[in-house]
Amino acid sequence: MPGSSADAATPGPAAARVAFSGELTQGGWVRGTVPAGTRALSLDGQPVPVAADGSWFAAFDRDAGTRAMLAITAADGSVAQAQISVTPRAWKIEHVNIARRTGGPTEAFMKLRRPELAQIQAARARQTDAQGWREHFIWPVKGRISGRFGSQRVYRGEPGSYHSGIDITTGQSGTPFVAPADGVVTLVAGKPFTLEGNLLMIDHGMGLNSAFLHCSQILVKEGEHVKQGQVIGKIGMSGRATGPHLHWSIKWENARLDPLLFTGPMD
Repeated sequence: MPGSSADAATPGPAAARVAFSGELTQGGWVRGTVPAGTRALSLDGQPVPVAADGSWFAAFDRDAGTRAMLAITAADGSVAQAQISVTPRAWKIEHVNIARRTGGPTEAFMKLRRPELAQIQAARARQTDAQGWREHFIWPVKGRISGRFGSQRVYRGEPGSYHSGIDITTGQSGTPFVAPADGVVTLVAGKPFTLEGNLLMIDHGMGLNSAFLHCSQILVKEGEHVKQGQVIGKIGMSGRATGPHLHWSIKWENARLDPLLFTGPMD
């Protein structure tokens, strides 16, 4: 269940009246409100947008430290701070006795990859009127979790990249999946990307977005507003995938987040 933890680092009426709760752990999130007239809010120096009703959303990267600092600029210009305790997590780390593959990607590969990365970056930078950040997320599809967020291999002492999302397997291509929260479609890959295959991205507002990889079919268009529970695509194995599954990842700004902390356990 969501909880809250704060320690006033700089006492002041603005900090005292900042209410928040959430999954205050690595890969988790925080949602709250600020007093009327608040001029600005930031988390560890990262600006945090504030809605007209004073509500806000922020999150903690997979590798976030154990303390995060909220800075609140009040209506009178005074600045106060509130410290958030961020619980560390024990990630699934697999040590393998083989050397990590050396050598970077070829120039031929990067010639294909650079435009794809540019499209992904542009999609994440888009700001929309989506309100999904206010909602409790639902699972886009039910199935077997075949890959967990944050898991990582270490090759003879050298860490590899960690898994940036959650993989859900249903056993076959063509299984429909739904929007986990309200949002606006910001990217539909015009052709399969080299790694992600048929890629769909949705903005949930306030810097929060979802990406759905390896689709066999995408059923929405860029710019379309989607509702929580609406069918938006079908599972596949396009791109770099060894079998049909849905890879679902969530980011807030540059922080990579654990989808399981948005949905709760799968029933």
